[in-house]
Amino acid sequence: MATNPIAPTQPEEVRLPSNVEAEAALLGAMMIDNRLADDIIDRLEAEHFFEPVHARIYSRIKELRVADMLANPVTLRPMFAEDEGMKALGGPAYLAQLTGSGAGLIGARQFAQQIYDLAMLRALVTVGRTLVERAMDTSETVDPRSQIEKAEELLFEVAGEGNTANAVKSFSEASKMAIRQADRALNSGGNLSGITTGLDSVNSKIGGMHHSDLMILAGRPGMGKTSLATNIAYNAARRWMDDKVAGIPPERSVGSKVAFFSLEMSADQLATRVLAEQSRISSEALRMGRISKAEFGRLADAAADLNDLPLFIDDTAGLTISGLHTRVRRLKRKLGDELGLVIVDYLQLLQGSGRSTDNRVQEISEISRGLKTLAKDMNVSVLALSQLSRQVESREDKRPQLSDLRESGSIEQDADMVWFVFREDYYVAAREPKVPQGEGDDPKIIEDHAKWTMEMQRVDGLAELIVAKQRHGATGKVILRFEPEITRFSDYAGLGYAGMDTSYE
Repeated sequence: MATNPIAPTQPEEVRLPSNVEAEAALLGAMMIDNRLADDIIDRLEAEHFFEPVHARIYSRIKELRVADMLANPVTLRPMFAEDEGMKALGGPAYLAQLTGSGAGLIGARQFAQQIYDLAMLRALVTVGRTLVERAMDTSETVDPRSQIEKAEELLFEVAGEGNTANAVKSFSEASKMAIRQADRALNSGGNLSGITTGLDSVNSKIGGMHHSDLMILAGRPGMGKTSLATNIAYNAARRWMDDKVAGIPPERSVGSKVAFFSLEMSADQLATRVLAEQSRISSEALRMGRISKAEFGRLADAAADLNDLPLFIDDTAGLTISGLHTRVRRLKRKLGDELGLVIVDYLQLLQGSGRSTDNRVQEISEISRGLKTLAKDMNVSVLALSQLSRQVESREDKRPQLSDLRESGSIEQDADMVWFVFREDYYVAAREPKVPQGEGDDPKIIEDHAKWTMEMQRVDGLAELIVAKQRHGATGKVILRFEPEITRFSDYAGLGYAGMDTSYE
């Protein structure tokens, strides 16, 4: 190997991984053949070069080629006339020296890959040193779990750097992915190219839940947000399990393994809801222990049937957005692409980085962007539950609107889909007038209660899922049946509300 023309910038015993000769050969090849430079600049960044002078040369080559200008020793020379680092190497004549042999033309792409790999190793060294320094510093409150999460985050950043070559896809590759989605939809019986919600009417409206999408499910307290999310989690996990038994390959299944992050309810409470739904026993009766032996038998059968259900529940309270990323990464490493759906209940209980604690709107904005980043980086569907502001209650029509999303307009901006769950029977039940007591009642009391009874019969057990935003399709409403005793949503087979408009403006 040729003698290194540049003095080492590190003592021999602590020299970081590098190959300055490969850097010099690559830069020479790029200046000789600018077509080669056009290919390389999409793969490397200046910071991937170990030698600072080489990093500056590469940066200038990139600037010229982006501007569609010739990059060679002649055009680069004026840019380095006063460069102190270049002077130490003999001045701008060093540029011509780099192109002298032309040896780099043969293995330029291999040199580029090696430069990138060595940069990743240096980044790992830096991360390792940072971890050691943090672990040795006991001057502040020791929080090993937080340090582990930060370590995983740093390592994930290193792993995610420089993957532009993988991120850029040809039209041929993209079209193959589209064909696979269409094939998946065809094999599911149509209308479903993403992960199933288990509700045919909802699937028909949205086409399923797609990877890299952030979906927001919002509603006022008492509307059944958590119940619907739990139903969807169960339906997707159950479909994956059933498809596996049927011999359907995971890549063609419209089911998915599911991670459910519950910041409000405990894991056993969520499990109780799922078991109540499947055994058709009141969840309240289950909690109170008011069930018969026959019902307990049904409960045991349901529990045995769901023993292998791929639904993973994390009920850690006070979870940060970075902590959520860490836990999903761990599950993704364990489950691979079979983890397709992540549910968060609910968004406002997540915590930000701590930088925006004085501004709740900024913190919610950080969290919503973090959820969208999670969906894209992990290639999963993320369904996040959200609260609505109290201004809903002040309107005569209680149906939610996008402006009702609590605390931040960035939730609407970052989301690919926004759903609202609305149950009119909840509000009608709260308006029950005085109940007639028998003979001698005021006719107005009897008439008012009769009108209320008719209205209650019209809406009882019905719910609306309002698709208020959808990047991939039309907005609108879907009518569902809701059974509050077993917290179960299902498709509605009736004709819907009398005179109900199913469009959404």
